[in-house]
Amino acid sequence: MFRFAYPYILYSVPVILLIVGVVYVIYRSRHKKILEEFGDTPLVEKLTPSYSLSKVRWKFWILFFAIFFMGVGLAGPQLGSKLVTVKRKGIEIVIALDVSNSMLAEDIKPNRLTAAKRAIEKLVDKLDNDRIGLVIFAGKAYVQVPVTSDYVSAKMFLNTISTKSVPVQGTNLSEALEMSARSFTSDKDISKAIILITDGENHDDAALETAKQIAAQGIRIYTVGIGSPQGVPIPVRDKYGRKVFKTDKNGNVVVTKLNEKILQEIAMAGNGTYVRATNSGIGLDLIYDELNKLDKKEIESKIYAEYENYFQPFVAIAIILLIIEILIPFRRSKFSDKYNLFKIKI
Repeated sequence: MFRFAYPYILYSVPVILLIVGVVYVIYRSRHKKILEEFGDTPLVEKLTPSYSLSKVRWKFWILFFAIFFMGVGLAGPQLGSKLVTVKRKGIEIVIALDVSNSMLAEDIKPNRLTAAKRAIEKLVDKLDNDRIGLVIFAGKAYVQVPVTSDYVSAKMFLNTISTKSVPVQGTNLSEALEMSARSFTSDKDISKAIILITDGENHDDAALETAKQIAAQGIRIYTVGIGSPQGVPIPVRDKYGRKVFKTDKNGNVVVTKLNEKILQEIAMAGNGTYVRATNSGIGLDLIYDELNKLDKKEIESKIYAEYENYFQPFVAIAIILLIIEILIPFRRSKFSDKYNLFKIKI
């Protein structure tokens, strides 16, 4: 497994590079202005033949990449080198997340899907010894993250999810529940729970019966209704990138409504709890409290106990680039004039 020991340093690199870029643009702008004040720019450049604009550009880009490699090196890139088996007490949780187009509705800010993803990320941060998996669904259901103790990877895959992650549109709750139930490990002694996050616009009639069958296996089902019962239009982008609302084949604006009834019935059948999301909170905190009441059994997990540091190549490249940048003068030399080493067009 690859990771950064100090990821916050990595996050600062783009900011530093942006500052360097801005300073370079300001420098070039001021230099150009000074030349214009002296007189005709081409004439002034001819009167100062020793000054090399191409070298200035070279020095900037070398410094730019030196900062980049130094930032990556200081962030501490590491690669897992030793797997060990640890035993912890916990449960298994599979989150089934609706990614149909209706999840783009903005009755939950900034929209239903983004709010749900943020809430899931916060839930993952709270977990300690539990395993977690992620299923995404619309007209079809797919396993996005198999049940795992690797919370970092789970959050990474979560960030990639969009309404385009599932090619078939619709909201097939039955298949989502079935796929979630199949995602658990075969260990029968571990408490298992499904968290279904959706607006409930179900397009099949088998979801309630599926929930009863899953509950018979000892798996609890918790549901989160995200959206408003009154209904709102679904924002989309037209071919010009403008924000418009989705319409049906007759040109009527499509309105998406939260179907609380089916979600309440699924939660009841699954011996779980139904929570309705609001702009102040999705409701996963309440479900997390319920999950903590479940019996926690000993779980064996494989984790990386040792990491090898790989910062040296990045720092070395950065140092070499910095030395090259220092050695390149601003003025032309007889050598560079002869061989045109820095005569480039940018």
